Amino acid sequence: MSEPTSPAASVASADIAAEFAALTVEEQEQQRAEWSQELARVEEEIVTLRTVLASKTRHASDLKRKLGITVWKEITDDMNQGLKNVKESSVFQRTESVLKSTSEKTASVFGSITSGISSKFSQMKNSDSMRSIEEKVGSAYENVKTKVSTSRSGSVTSFPDALNENNSSGLNSPTNSTDK
Repeated sequence: MSEPTSPAASVASADIAAEFAALTVEEQEQQRAEWSQELARVEEEIVTLRTVLASKTRHASDLKRKLGITVWKEITDDMNQGLKNVKESSVFQRTESVLKSTSEKTASVFGSITSGISSKFSQMKNSDSMRSIEEKVGSAYENVKTKVSTSRSGSVTSFPDALNENNSSGLNSPTNSTDK
């Protein structure tokens, strides 16, 4: 016999043991015989039920096969039903609304950051420093372009020479004078 796992089972077992001990030896033997017969009937019913269950399971499988219901379809249907149940649950609904609200707030924050950065770039572009840089770059470009176009007529032989000539005229260039 296995030991009882709960206090209520312990009390019940103790009660049964006390009742059994109160019986005479003949009554104890008779009780054991009744329990043995009942155990045999229950075990026989269990075997019968297992046989019937196996037969019903085979029959259900045959019917599913005839209907074209595959294991994959059953799994897919079960998964779809499970997802539907989850989506309809109140926990999912609350979580979804919280996530939606959070994403809207996040998008709003990023939108304001982006507009702030755009505004700063616009201010930088319109600043005096940026205009001065644009003018110097434009002027240097025009000078180099003029020198290169005149090189075609023979006064300057190459683009690096035009740059070097431009450097010697006092304009800054990204090339180093030691690269000549």
